[in-house]
Amino acid sequence: RTAHRTGLGQAMKRTKETFTRWDAAEHLHSEEEIAAYLHACADEDDPQLMLAALGDVARARGILNLAQQTGLTRMGLYKAFSGAGNPSYATVTKVAHALGLKISVSAG
Repeated sequence: RTAHRTGLGQAMKRTKETFTRWDAAEHLHSEEEIAAYLHACADEDDPQLMLAALGDVARARGILNLAQQTGLTRMGLYKAFSGAGNPSYATVTKVAHALGLKISVSAG
């Protein structure tokens, strides 16, 4: 004997959700957006986040052009500003300067 279920007991169709990776570099179009993004990241007081944010800005502006301006390799830039990178302060300031950014310190 089989029973036919209706209502809440019926099996629900499963739908597959797909997600795409969100990339900040694709959304940084103006100097104002870049400045706001970097300020927000700096406010988090997380050095790795700040390095990743600089990497996002570098990719938004074009890694190849940045590599030519700084004398660093494309792969070196990708590695330095990835989550696994640990760039020197000299590299960070060189990249910031090439991006038209100024690093400053202020009292909290």
